[in-house]
Amino acid sequence: MELSATAYVILGMVRKEPRSGYEIKALVDNSTRFFWAASYGQIYPELRRLAEAGLIVGSERPTGGRKRTVYEITADGEEELRAWLRQPPQVLETRDEGLLKLFFAGALTREEALEILRAMRAQRLEANARLRAIGEMKGEMELFPRTVLEGGIEITEWYADWCERMEAQILASPEERSS
Repeated sequence: MELSATAYVILGMVRKEPRSGYEIKALVDNSTRFFWAASYGQIYPELRRLAEAGLIVGSERPTGGRKRTVYEITADGEEELRAWLRQPPQVLETRDEGLLKLFFAGALTREEALEILRAMRAQRLEANARLRAIGEMKGEMELFPRTVLEGGIEITEWYADWCERMEAQILASPEERSS
């Protein structure tokens, strides 16, 4: 059975302790979301597939009258996660709507195009602030998540600076006519 990236996200998230789908999503939103997101629409089908494959096992743990299934990794799931981690990364994908819009910004006025860069910069500064807030807890964080967090902080700082430099460069260049 070939697993999706979301399946490996789930295996990684339940490796340390049992978690519900809701808890996995919350953890993703405050950690891997900055470089690898996963939606509820991805998580719940993958939880079922992983359970059917024997890589995780779910147990009912109702909370406040609500049905709640908590999943934990099995020995086979641990081995699958380790095998995947030992392979070199296969996918390099950056999805950035701002860059996509900037690529086609020749259809806009210069000022409208610059607004795209300004919005991209603001978005990165906001992400940087969120990462720094998470980083205030980094003393409690394991080494590798902390290392990735520090990379995220540096990347968002660089990106915000790049947006500012590109805005200045565009303002200094002769205006092109849209075709």
